[in-house]
Amino acid sequence: MNRFVLCSSLFVLTGLLSVPAASVAAAPGGQHADEVDPRIGTGGDGHLFPGATVPFGMIQLSPDTAMPDFKHAYKWAAGYQYGDPTIMGFSHTHFSGSGHSDLGDVLVMPIAGDVKLDPGDEKVPGSGYRSRFDHATEVEHPGYYAVTLSDYGVRAELTATQRVGWHRYTFPTGKPAHVLLDLRPSIYDYAGKVLWSNLQVRADGTVTGCRTTRGWAPGRELCFAMRFNQPMTSRELYNRETDLLYKGFKGPGNQPVDQNAQNGRAIVGVFDFGDLKQPLLVKVAISPVSEANAIANLDKDGQGWAFDQHRDEANAAWNKALAAIDVDGSPTQRTQFYTALYHSLMAPNLAMDANGDYRGPDHQVHHADGFNFYSSWSMWDVYRAQQPLLILLHPDRTVDFVRSIIAAQEASPFHMLPVWAYEGLETWCMTGYHAVAIISDAYVKGIRGFDADKAMHAMVSTATYGDYGDLADYMKLGYVPIDKEVEGGSKTQEYAYDDWAIAQMAKAMGKNDIYNTFEKRATYWRNVWDPKTGFMRAKLSDGQFREPFDPASAGYGDDYTEANAWQYSWYVPQDVAGLVTAMGGDKAFTDKLDQMFDAKVDPAIFKDVEDITGLIGWYAHGNEPSHHIAYLYDYAGEPWKTQQRLKQIMDNEYGPGPAGLIGNDDLGQMSAWYIFTALGFYPVTPASTEYAIGRPFVPRAAIHLSNGHTFTVTASPMDNDHPYVGAVTLNGKPLDRVYLKHADILAGGELHFTMQAEPNKTWGQDISARPTAMSPYTH
Repeated sequence: MNRFVLCSSLFVLTGLLSVPAASVAAAPGGQHADEVDPRIGTGGDGHLFPGATVPFGMIQLSPDTAMPDFKHAYKWAAGYQYGDPTIMGFSHTHFSGSGHSDLGDVLVMPIAGDVKLDPGDEKVPGSGYRSRFDHATEVEHPGYYAVTLSDYGVRAELTATQRVGWHRYTFPTGKPAHVLLDLRPSIYDYAGKVLWSNLQVRADGTVTGCRTTRGWAPGRELCFAMRFNQPMTSRELYNRETDLLYKGFKGPGNQPVDQNAQNGRAIVGVFDFGDLKQPLLVKVAISPVSEANAIANLDKDGQGWAFDQHRDEANAAWNKALAAIDVDGSPTQRTQFYTALYHSLMAPNLAMDANGDYRGPDHQVHHADGFNFYSSWSMWDVYRAQQPLLILLHPDRTVDFVRSIIAAQEASPFHMLPVWAYEGLETWCMTGYHAVAIISDAYVKGIRGFDADKAMHAMVSTATYGDYGDLADYMKLGYVPIDKEVEGGSKTQEYAYDDWAIAQMAKAMGKNDIYNTFEKRATYWRNVWDPKTGFMRAKLSDGQFREPFDPASAGYGDDYTEANAWQYSWYVPQDVAGLVTAMGGDKAFTDKLDQMFDAKVDPAIFKDVEDITGLIGWYAHGNEPSHHIAYLYDYAGEPWKTQQRLKQIMDNEYGPGPAGLIGNDDLGQMSAWYIFTALGFYPVTPASTEYAIGRPFVPRAAIHLSNGHTFTVTASPMDNDHPYVGAVTLNGKPLDRVYLKHADILAGGELHFTMQAEPNKTWGQDISARPTAMSPYTH
């Protein structure tokens, strides 16, 4: 999501594409980390970082090439752009593929020779502490990153554990070695976003500090503790407040240089080590709570100085996580697949100290009892495919995720579930209350280990909080009036889906009163359907549709969230059968889908909406509202067109290399779309137990489930000459329906696709073969 105006989403991963006839078996022993390319998505608008992290870890230690002011920060949402010529340092926190920026905490830069205290201009070598580098010297691997800083001749290596970032710097001989620590930078806005910070060197040489920023989540606090494996020869701590670029700020001026402590809004520390004959090791732990907790995290998770051991542990953690799926295919295919899976397993992030402390949306310190607290919730994005993928592959994590969501609601001053949260704090970015879909999806798919009654209370409390997104009018009128709330059309649709998700969990729990209330609310999408124009539209408070109406129009303040009528009119995932009927039946429905995909559209029409990218007609694969649309032909008796459109998307929307993403990965959602689609099925309606069947894009994939079973998908012949599904069997028996049940997967077995050159226009045509929905199917 990019929502520099209202927050948002986008992306498109990197490229698979056309499957060659010959394929190669997967890497032996599940060493899939070797098949990941972290460079994918680090250029263009991918917003992915190449640095070191572990699955769902608290640390994302990565190079930052720029941290421009807020108005220009979009492309640097992850701190790194592949096309940049210099590195300004290595910071410890980053978003993975978000459309909005923040983080970039505790920036460290190794320096050989003279020290400059400011990063300088990348166009003027030597103007600051940043250094030029050559991509040929970079090594990017899950859990490990290395680069040579050419201006200093320093070899920098990074790895990570859950709460600790590990640095190894090899300095050239004959020049004094320094480590600069800059507490000013923020990816949200380099200068002026630090409200306060402090830095001190303790008696044992441990460097600690905290800072409070007023970025995307106002008042965010982060503390750290840092240690070196060699003693300092000297140190200088600076307060650079007169150099702040914050407009209108009048500070006390530069403070005297200190060796032990400084505080203020622009703190820089320089730690000197003389002429080193061996590598300098640095370890940094972070905490959202306190310096004491950061030290405790370092003591517990950062013992010793075995850099190579921790690099190997990070690699092993990734191999274990990626081993959930074994895929056959060409080396290019497997790189695409495992890079997508890698990006799907980065968030949400651990946001809790080793002692169980975490900071909640009330900015207070709370304690997790018996679970790990996670944050970084891009709910509008990840409920669609990324979280369903984790329910399938890593259900043990899902228990902690759901408990974290509930804990956040309990700490919320508004009794709301997270909307877009990170570091435990809420940003209120995007629309809907899609945390309910994540909780319900987990429950109806059999995930337990959390308090279902607490979860239901949290869901109902959220869905009835009238001050949020004009829920008050939604509950009263059955829609969100556009004269009261921007994007009232799409908000009505999203609320209705979320209400359906609440109803499904209530039904499974036997809470009939709640089920009846929210099942009724799930029909409110009909209140913004305009049969005259054939589109979803926003209404005014008086019940009239807003005029004038242009289905191509998109932008903040319009009827829809990061989309236009062509894209959002398909968003009724809970009742596609009802939408088919509203549009005039099967043929009218699929004809309009064809019209959308086949339209001639000038991309310049969306030049002011950064997220609407990856156009195929009006279909915009670069943003989440379009993600389910290609699968909708299944619901109208023409699954062969779903197969056709999916190949069109895969062939045109993905490409290898740093610029392989046409937009933001959005904390794994776009990558998860790719994984599901490559496997041959997709969760069109999270909180149901069904997956719409598309077609696979790999010849074989074995999903190793936590219950000990293996579900294998095979397809033959798998090549460009056979793009359509001829027949499907499940465990050797013909499968006539165009959906897969969650229970089918959990039971293990084999789903086999027989591919052919021409479409099979009879398979999946019958109403009985289609995925279920609220309304009955009609032709």
